[in-house]
Amino acid sequence: MSEADWTAIRLTALLAATSTLALLVLGTPLAWWLARSRSRLKPLWAALVALPLVLPPTVVGFYLLLLLGPQGPVGALTQWLGLGRLPFTFGGLVVASVVAGLPFVVQPLQQAFEAIPEALLEAAATLRAGPWDRWFSVALPLARPGLATASVLGFAHTVGEFGVVLMIGGNIPGRTRVLSVALYDHVEALEYGDAHRLAATLVVFALVVLVALYRLNPRAGAATR
Repeated sequence: MSEADWTAIRLTALLAATSTLALLVLGTPLAWWLARSRSRLKPLWAALVALPLVLPPTVVGFYLLLLLGPQGPVGALTQWLGLGRLPFTFGGLVVASVVAGLPFVVQPLQQAFEAIPEALLEAAATLRAGPWDRWFSVALPLARPGLATASVLGFAHTVGEFGVVLMIGGNIPGRTRVLSVALYDHVEALEYGDAHRLAATLVVFALVVLVALYRLNPRAGAATR
């Protein structure tokens, strides 16, 4: 592989790691709320989280571009805060990856939290365990398989994402040119040898991810279908 391809691989790994961490931080409390809440707004929030699953990635990327652009509300806010513009930057890629990957993290976590018997949480409360104690000593340990599944799916989805990252990040070598975009470039240039090597890397990565996923959580098949 060329140095440019290795740079794209390193950038993709960094993006996937950063996005997965952000997804877990944001997605875990949201999944807990969706699992335990009885609010009438719950179906609406669940639908918003799942929206990237049914929308074409280019549609998600287009509206993110409008929101993050200089004329959009988020873009205007980041410029007012002195953070500059997010489109065509690594920060923009992270935001786009988090939005696109949210259902792959929230849904496994929500299922794991829903499977926790309410009686266990009530028993912990009778032993004078506060909300945070119940969260860390009961909920999180029982949801560990779902947490592992969410982490693996979030990381893998970010590695394989194409449409959203292309719309938001473009194709800037060393800055926003991730693995999937590099593969597209090789195909467009009829460099099939290089394309084969990158595609094979993604195939092997996908197989390793799925094997690890099924070993960590045998019931995770429902989350990948």
